[in-house]
Amino acid sequence: MADQVLSLDEVKTLAQSALEGAGASAQNAASVARSTVLAERDGIRSHGLLYVPIYAEHVLCGKADGNAVPEVAQPRPGAVCVDAKCGFAHPAIDAGWQPLCEAARANGIAALTIYNSYNCGVLGHHAERLAEHGLVGLCFTHAPASIAPTGGSRPVVGTNPFALAVPDGEGNAALVIDQSASVIAKSEIMLRAKAGEPIEPDWALDADGRPTTDAQLALKGSMLPAGGYKGFGIGLLVEIMASCLSGAVSSVDASPFSGTAGGPPKTGQCLIAIDPGAFSGDVFYQRIAALVEEIGGQEGSRVPGARRKENSRRLVEQGVSVDEALIERIRGFSC
Repeated sequence: MADQVLSLDEVKTLAQSALEGAGASAQNAASVARSTVLAERDGIRSHGLLYVPIYAEHVLCGKADGNAVPEVAQPRPGAVCVDAKCGFAHPAIDAGWQPLCEAARANGIAALTIYNSYNCGVLGHHAERLAEHGLVGLCFTHAPASIAPTGGSRPVVGTNPFALAVPDGEGNAALVIDQSASVIAKSEIMLRAKAGEPIEPDWALDADGRPTTDAQLALKGSMLPAGGYKGFGIGLLVEIMASCLSGAVSSVDASPFSGTAGGPPKTGQCLIAIDPGAFSGDVFYQRIAALVEEIGGQEGSRVPGARRKENSRRLVEQGVSVDEALIERIRGFSC
């Protein structure tokens, strides 16, 4: 089937209708649909409309409670804790958003932890949202175990990304770093497996701990950490912040984000918000501007997050090209 060009508004309507049709509340569906739009806008297709059928299927099978109402607590002035009630992470983050920002401005720094949650989409978007509110955003989310420790063969931590976004003082993010502990996102291996294509030799191990280029064997084995033991160290850092600190289940006990088996994954997130005004004030913005100039001013160099900005400018105007078969699949969940 041919591709169809959709505006970002049409992407939102398509996603929200499918999620509501699967049984999610309008509020929860809107939160996830907004995340879907941002992923398509920035050219991150793996977390855009491609993921909507998975979200919908997981609402239908009970892996994600589409009608969950997050419960917010604030045990200390700078600590906000949200029980996602086995629902999507997006509305849980929304529920804790205002208390987090208010606490960061009052105290200089604050943290929001989420537990009993589900996939939060593109982590960098949550960090970027903090930056757009004038706060430094440092975010963590863990995932079902898929990375074995260096020298081992049994997965212990997930791909476990972290994201950092810093404000430019004008309501935008000066730069956005969003990277996982693995060499490549697991979704890429899943796409290769579905297409029957091989993966690169340095991406994963099979179940016996041997390097493999077979995507199917890789999904039964473990992802390779980026930078060897250093990448595994990043995975542990995220595990501690997103799982241990939040009180979520460990990555080894979380059910898969793919498929319908296993029940709610009950994973967690941690968002740290820092108000530069409480520390170096205007000097912060001067230093950030100089740092961005130093990176972007070099031929062939790219400021982290620049590609997303370029995609956003283009796709907001042109719309996004979506396979008609995918559109029909998504519409199949609609009311």
